Formats: sequence, C-alpha cells, structure tokens
Amino acid sequence: ASSPAATVGSELPPEPGGSGGPGEGADEARELLLARLVPASRLKEAVGASLASLCLGPLGGAQRLGTLVECLVLNYRLRQGPGRGRERGAEGPLRCCGCGRFLGQPVTVPCGHTYCRRCLRRELRARCRRCRDWLLPAGGTSTAAAPLRTSVVLNRLAEKWFPGECERARAGTRLEELLAQGRFREALGAVNQALRADSSDLMLRIYRAESYVGLQEYKTAIEDLNFVISKMPNWPEVYFQKGKVLQDSGFVGDALQLFLQCLALDEDFLPAKLEVEKILCDVLLPEKLGERLKESAWNSPHIRNKPFLFGSEVTASCCNLQLCPLQSLGGSDVLEPVSGVLNRAQSAHALNSTKDLTKEDGLKRVSSEPLLSGRGKGALLKRKLSFSEQDTVVCEDGRNKHKKQGESTKRDMTLAFGTIPGDLIDVSDFECSLCMRLFFEPVTTPCGHTFCKGCLERCLDHAPQCPLCKESLKEYLASRKYSITELLEELIMKYLSDELFERKRIHAEETAEHSNLTKNVPMFVCTMAYPTVPCPLHVFEPRYRLMIRRSMETGTKQFGMCISDSQNGFADYGCMLQIRNVHFLPDGRSVVDTIGGKRFRVLQRGMKDGYCTADIEYLEDIKVADAEELKKLRELHNFVYNQACSWFQNLRNKFRTQILQHFGPMPDREENIQAMPNGPAWCWWLLAVLPVDPRYQLSVLSMMSLKDRLIKIQHILTYFSRDQSK
Repeated sequence: ASSPAATVGSELPPEPGGSGGPGEGADEARELLLARLVPASRLKEAVGASLASLCLGPLGGAQRLGTLVECLVLNYRLRQGPGRGRERGAEGPLRCCGCGRFLGQPVTVPCGHTYCRRCLRRELRARCRRCRDWLLPAGGTSTAAAPLRTSVVLNRLAEKWFPGECERARAGTRLEELLAQGRFREALGAVNQALRADSSDLMLRIYRAESYVGLQEYKTAIEDLNFVISKMPNWPEVYFQKGKVLQDSGFVGDALQLFLQCLALDEDFLPAKLEVEKILCDVLLPEKLGERLKESAWNSPHIRNKPFLFGSEVTASCCNLQLCPLQSLGGSDVLEPVSGVLNRAQSAHALNSTKDLTKEDGLKRVSSEPLLSGRGKGALLKRKLSFSEQDTVVCEDGRNKHKKQGESTKRDMTLAFGTIPGDLIDVSDFECSLCMRLFFEPVTTPCGHTFCKGCLERCLDHAPQCPLCKESLKEYLASRKYSITELLEELIMKYLSDELFERKRIHAEETAEHSNLTKNVPMFVCTMAYPTVPCPLHVFEPRYRLMIRRSMETGTKQFGMCISDSQNGFADYGCMLQIRNVHFLPDGRSVVDTIGGKRFRVLQRGMKDGYCTADIEYLEDIKVADAEELKKLRELHNFVYNQACSWFQNLRNKFRTQILQHFGPMPDREENIQAMPNGPAWCWWLLAVLPVDPRYQLSVLSMMSLKDRLIKIQHILTYFSRDQSK
C-alpha cells in the first residue's frame, strides 16, 4: 500500500532526461498538479496538494505558488457572490484603464491601452486590465520597466479639457517624490494643506496614509484608509495599502486577507499577488512547516501535537481551511482569517489601543501577543470594534475624527470631470503631424508621439527613429507591434464621427486603387520571373517595403516583376508574383517568398510613391485545335522534355545540387500539354535554370505559342549539350 504523497508523486511526469537542478522537476510537477485544481475551484484539494507535494523537494521560490494564489482568489470570489464588482472610478472621456480615475500624465503601453503614469510607475499590475497583455518586461516578472513617456497628444487634450485635474495629477507626482525621498513630515504637511482646499480627493488620503506609515503612525494611517474604503469599497489599491500597514505592523494574517480581497477585485494587481506568494512561501517552507502546523489553525486540533505529516493526514488537516467574506477592520468585506494564523480581534484591539501603540514602539509583533483561552477569545470577539462602528471625517488640523454610525455623511465622491464643452473640441488636435489629416488607426511610439499607422510605417521604412524627436525606435521596429491607441480612436469616434467617416471613405478609395490588378499594378524592377517557379526576394529599399506592405494589406498579395530597361525603365513583358510568406527582419528588411503566376504585357507605365506601376494585360497560350498539329506538338514536347532530362542529369553534382536547393526538382511531364494557360510547368523551370541572357529569356516569356517556345528551348539545349560532350 502506498501513501497518498507517493501516489501524488507517481502521477507527476518525470524530469526530462534527468537533467536540471535539484527540485526543478518537482517545481514543474507541483505546478501541473495545482493547475488541475483551479478550474473547479477545489481550494481544499489545492492546499492539501501543496503540502503533500513537499515530499518532491523544496519550493522553488514564491513565484512557483502562483497557481495556488489564483485558486485562493477564485475560491474567495465565488464565495463572495455576484454582489461585489470592480470599481469604475470617476466617469469621463479620459479615464485610466488601471485605477479608473482621471488619466493624469497618460502613458500608452505597447498593447495600445492608456494608463496614468502613477499606475505604471508603481507597477500595480502585471497585465493590462483590458486585453491581459503583459505590461512589464520578461513576462511581468521584472521590475526594470522601460522609461515611461507621456503620450503627447492625449496629454495635450487633458491639459486643454481638464486643467484642474492635470494640476492635481502634478501635485500627486510631487507628493510621490517626497515619499520616495523619505521626507514624510514634509509630505504630510503638503497633503494636509491640499486636503483643506479639497477634502473630496481620496487619492490625497492615500498619500497621507503613506506619510503616516513612514512616521510609524499606523493607527492614523488605518483611519485614512478606512475612510477611503467607506467611499470606494471596490477600489483594489486601498485594500493593498491597508494590508501593507498591517503587514509592517506584524499582523501578517490580517494582511493576507486584505491582499486576497485586493486580488478578488483585480486579479492582476501585481504587488498584492507578490505579497501573498511570499506569505504562502514562508508558511510552506519545509523547515518551518512542522512548527507552523503546531502553532496555527491550518490543521485540525487532533494533529496539533504531531511533528510533521505527509499524505492524507496533511491533506485532511488542510481541508479545514475555509474562506468566508465577513466584516473586516474597516467595515469592508474581506476574508475571515484561518482561525489562527492571526486573530482578527487581536489585530483590531491592538490598532485601537493607545497604550500599546506609540510612535517609538510601533505595533507589537503577533508572536509577542499573549495566547488567549477559548473563553477569552470569545469575549474579545464580542467586543465592539470602533473601526467597524465609526466613520471618519477630516478636521482642520488634518487629523481624522470619528463620527458615529447613523449620522448622515455627504458623499465626497463627485465627478471631477465629465462632458467636454463643444468649443474645446478642435479637429486640429487630432491631426497626424505627417500627413496633416485626421488620425487613421493612430499608434503611439515608446517616445510618446502619435501618428497614423500607415504614416509611421512609411517613415520607419527609411530610418528606425521617431519622425519628430528622432529617438531610436529599433526595438519598436523589431517587435512590429503597432497597436492602435484605443482611447484616441474612441475619442475620435465619439466627438468627430463625421470627420472620421470621411477619412475612412478616402482610405477605402486608396485601398481599392491599390487592389486593382490591371490598372496601376505595382512593379518590382529586379529580375526575371516565370509562371509556377519560386522567386525568393530580399527587400530592403524603402519603396519596395511600402509596395510589399500594400500588397499584403489589400489582400491581393500580388505584384508584377520585370527586368530593367535602359529606355523605358522596365521591360515590356513580365510575370505576376504571388506572395506566399513574408519574414520580417529586426531592422525592417524582409525576405519575401513568392511564386510566379500570370504573364503580362505592359500597356502604360506610371509611378506611385517611389515605385513603378503599370497598366497591363495578361497573356495566355494560343490553343491548337487541329488534331494533326496537336499530335506533332505532343511529339515535339516529348522529345524536348527527354532532351531536358538528359541535359540535367549530365550536369556536375555541384551544379545539380545548387539548382535543386534553389528551384526544387524538375516538374513531371504533363499529359494534357494545353491544360494550363501558360503551358507545361517544366518549360518555365528549365528556362529559369538555364544560364541564358535575360533578354533571350524575355523573348521566350513573351511567346504565346507553345510550339515556338519548345523550339527555342530545343535550340538552347542543343547548344549546351555540345559543350557537355566536349
């Protein structure tokens, strides 16, 4: 009989090849095991599996517990019910995708969504809240974020439409700088002064709470955070801030509840997720697990005196973990702690006790708190908590005072920005600086400048730098991720719908012009191309980059290929090429895989944006109807085909190998030699590999008689066969 722990281990895949560091395979196996439990929200099984899997080796770091954190959050959200939702924040045309508040100092991320600088600077989330794309480099695990550049166009609109809100955002930036420099007393004075001018700004209370934390005035910081929670109960950041205060004060269990509450509102709130992972990693450390199993209530009482358990006993003990939404310290819904890691009443009592809380001593660690008997705990739980029963209002001196429940309080949350006056909407604010027309598919570069997507691509064809500030865009060009700036596009659709309709009409006409395959067909002047024969191209000139891109965007994926002509620019005959694949290189060049299609004759030449164009007519072979002539044509065809096979087989191995690598094998002989409009495919393959002057090849390409083409090829083969015999 095997133990449950051994059974778990047997279900996990072995390490590939037995390589890797110790515990590496165990980490992957543990993650796979937990991943199976998340969809069904099997929280108890997930926790039990985490403990049981410790026999596989030590945890590979806090980041390996991501799946368990997701399971905890999902379980809490399901228990919470549909009554709670995400806070939308202030309504208005300029709203941050992250915090939902005014878009102060807007920064457009690579996915095309726009956040306020504060959200990105603090790295509050790993993924975009709209599209789930990564906001941070290296899969969201690195803290070395790229420089944040304000979106020039959106910031100009914000300054024009809502100057007061922009001034608030700048004041917030100055406060953050003071806090980052550790000048907490100076930051507190600035916040109090700002609150006296505008007591409805909840963000100022967040900054004031951070100032109090820096001054180790934790109780006053909690009061500010409770006030914010009472006004915006679904704001994830305030729960994280409150959890950090409790964590810094030593109340890790209560902090864990608030972090999970934050993640229940926003599962991508990165700092909260990292803190939960660290707490769980510390709880599940093998060297500390035995001690924690004795001291905490993560296990059942009947195993408290046992040193360490694996398998079913640990799994059963972990099944006692229950997460239920109850009233927290600040009157908000958070998780009831696991009956023992930290007692909620102890935490609240400590924060409300002026005897134990001073500036010098801070908050005592939970390990130093006396253990309470069951009767003592019950009595303490029955005590009314002042934070649950009272609200707070700001006084003239900047401190908070309590106000009893039942008293009417005027809600401080008011719309700071809303409808834009019509006289402030100017179409010139939405014009591309390159084409001087209304933005069409606007994209924002890492340096913060915005252009039409097509305009920017054409500029990058010439140089990998911003057209305005000349900052290098090599990495931006290499990624080729030109995401549309959605907020700007939404503003144009809402306020300039008529102008946008006209802009789309013009773009559709231009696209239709580029899609015509008989009028103004784009011409690539380079080399000979033949029907059914592959023709790989290395595209590096800006004009041909544009031409290839237009061929792809219009959907035709075709363009003409001609050789150059000293008098007319390019030859009178050519072949259409069909694009099969385009591989873009990091510097903007591309390798284009094409294959020959129809032959054509040039009727009229032209020029478009630097590359040649032409009006053309397509060529087809003239069919032979007479039976006797068709019989003679078939005999000539078979004779020339055998002659071509003999010539190819007599080539040196080196030459034959090179031809096969570049052009592929010679096509087989066709039974119906007139089935294709361009005749048998082997003729064009042979013409492509024969070392003949392009002018001679061009004369064969222009022929519309299969008989004349076979005779030409026969003469060429006879000439080269004589050289082989020599």
